[in-house]
Amino acid sequence: MNLTEISKAKFKAGKRIVAPLLGFPAVKAAGTSIKLAQQNASEHMKVMRRIHKVWNPDVIFTLMDLSVEANALGRETNFPQHEAATVVNFDYDRDRDLPFLKNIDVRDDGRLLSYVETHRRMKKVLPENILRGAYVTGPYTLAGLILGAENAAMRTMTEAEDFHALCRVCCEKVLDYTRLLIDAGAQLIAVLDPSAMMLGPVAFRDFSVRYVKPVIELCHENDTGMIFHVCGNTEHLLEAMNRSGADALSLDSDVDFTKAAKVLNENMVLIGNLCPTGKIMTDSPETVQNEVEGLLNAMKDVPNYILSTGCDLPAEVPEANVTAFMKAARLRQED
Repeated sequence: MNLTEISKAKFKAGKRIVAPLLGFPAVKAAGTSIKLAQQNASEHMKVMRRIHKVWNPDVIFTLMDLSVEANALGRETNFPQHEAATVVNFDYDRDRDLPFLKNIDVRDDGRLLSYVETHRRMKKVLPENILRGAYVTGPYTLAGLILGAENAAMRTMTEAEDFHALCRVCCEKVLDYTRLLIDAGAQLIAVLDPSAMMLGPVAFRDFSVRYVKPVIELCHENDTGMIFHVCGNTEHLLEAMNRSGADALSLDSDVDFTKAAKVLNENMVLIGNLCPTGKIMTDSPETVQNEVEGLLNAMKDVPNYILSTGCDLPAEVPEANVTAFMKAARLRQED
C-alpha cells in the first residue's frame, strides 16, 4: 500500500485523507470501558463500530496500547477500568531476564490475540474504503518498558552491547506480533516509539531506527503501509526519520509541520498534528473547527500530508469536538 500515492491522488482531487488518532473518546458512548476493550475483541469492536458510525474517518486504528507486548512478555501491568493499561515495574536483570524473555512466545498471549481478533472482525465489518490501522510498540520503547525509559537512555551510552541484546529480542517479539496483525487484515502498521524522543540523532539511528527497519521491511514485503510515530519535539530527529524507509511519519504538535514538510523527502507522508490535549479537549467545537482550518491552511501546498492529531486523543475529549474536527475537514473537501 503506497500512502504517498494515495495522499497525492487525494490532494490532486482537492481532498485529504482524514485520520484522527482516536478511540478512547468513543469508549464510554459505545457502552464499554477501556479495560474491557483492551482485553476483549467483542468489546473492542463496539468502539470500532461507533467510530465508523459517528465519524467515518478514512482510517480507523484500534485503541492505542503501549503495554501489549510488554505485558505479553510478563511485565507487571496495571489495568484501570477507565484508563489505558500501563507497565509499572521495571526491575530487570540481564542474566536472569534476557533468556527468559527470549523463550516467551508472544503469539500465544491472550490479550495480544484479542487485538489480532479485533482486526479480523474489522476486516469483515468495516467498508472497504476505510483503511484499517494497527499499533505496535517500537523495539526501543519496548526495551524501555522492560527496564525503564531513563535507564534505557542511559544504557545506550553505558552498556550499549548488552542493551542491543535486549533490543534484538524486543524486535523479534514485535515482528511476531506484526505478522499476526498483517495476517488478520491490518493495512497500516504504526510503530510507536515515544521513548526514542529522548535520544540524540546518532543514538536514535543506532537504537530506534535500526530495530524499526525490520518492521518496515516486513510491512513492505506484505504490501502494508508503515507509519513511524514518535511523540514530543522530534525536530532534531527528522533527518534520521527521513532516512528510515518508513512510508509516513506521525509527529506530535510540538513539531512545526511547515518546517518538517520542507525536510522530508517527497515519497514520505507527514501525518498530524493537531494537539490532542489542547483545544480539542478543553474548548468549544467552533474553536476546534477553526484550529483544524488553520492547520489545513498551513499545509495547503503539501501534497504528501494526512490530516490527523499529534497523538492519540484522550478519553476526556468530548465527542462533539471530534465531530467538529471531522466536520471542518469534510467541509474543506466540499468547497
